Amino acid sequence: MDGLLDIVSWLLLTTGGVFVFIGGVGALRMPDLYTRMHAASITDSIGPILIIAGVMLQAGVTLPSVKLAAILLFLLLTGPTASNALASAALLAGTKPGGSKTPAGED
Repeated sequence: MDGLLDIVSWLLLTTGGVFVFIGGVGALRMPDLYTRMHAASITDSIGPILIIAGVMLQAGVTLPSVKLAAILLFLLLTGPTASNALASAALLAGTKPGGSKTPAGED
């Protein structure tokens, strides 16, 4: 049973790492702020879920697992909120989707 638990844990860790890596590449390769933010925020949600789930499987039912669950909850609450705040600030600054920037007040 321990071998199966290790295999599932490492699959979760590896898959989470791949998602985080793809999000980082997407943030570098996308053409404008909004598409970069989309690539980063999507993988910022699934990557930590998979990685922390893999670490929790390794830790078992212990106090560190509870702490990891609290960290995961914090990440899932703050990640989308930060993305939304960044998008709102970019729109208020005049950055339009597609990369063009107009002075505030001009449409």
